[in-house]
Amino acid sequence: MRLVLFDIDGTLLSSGGLGKASMQRALTEVFGSPGDPAYRYDGKTDKQIVRDVMRMAGHSDPHIDAKMERLIELYLDGLYAGIESGKFSVTPLDGVNALLAALGARKDVVLGLLTGNVETGARAKLTAAGIEPEMFRVNAFGSDHELRPELPAIAQRRASEKLGLSIAGDRVIVIGDTPADIQCGRALGARAIGVASGQYTVEQLREHEPYAVLPSLGDTVAAMKTILDA
Repeated sequence: MRLVLFDIDGTLLSSGGLGKASMQRALTEVFGSPGDPAYRYDGKTDKQIVRDVMRMAGHSDPHIDAKMERLIELYLDGLYAGIESGKFSVTPLDGVNALLAALGARKDVVLGLLTGNVETGARAKLTAAGIEPEMFRVNAFGSDHELRPELPAIAQRRASEKLGLSIAGDRVIVIGDTPADIQCGRALGARAIGVASGQYTVEQLREHEPYAVLPSLGDTVAAMKTILDA
């Protein structure tokens, strides 16, 4: 049995900048500033983004912690409003629906999510892209832990708690478009598959020594073979 964990943004879907725009509006409302415009959001959890950019702006951890819950609420409000307005195009990336259908039909694969999005935001983005959140049976979200490297073990534990499955670390497959996706499962012994569908090229992802790198998920046969051989 394999536990196949997908990142969301840049891997399963594109939200057309909705997440960053919503976060920057929330940061401005709560802290008075959107933070350093050069800060990269990709590969981070939502709460890590808040902490990083507000530390850089001179805010203390206790001050950030005191405002975190309200900030996430405002971020989610912005996410919903952006989706409903139609100003942002939230769409599945090439090949995603076919690959998820093929993997979901297999009895030796459990589909899951490993994402920096808080759970509510993750579900909203997936639904907006026409991807059914309930097909992912074992998940770890940015609302479960602020640090991404903690998420693979959370997903592994949930496979045991929810499904009664004992899945070894090397049977956990993490699929994502950033170096953080590749690196996060190393302590668990998970296999990482990079996908150059986000901000990083095939060559840049290979520098982080994943099990494999795909240019996209558009070739279902190639993606299936890579995942099932991992």
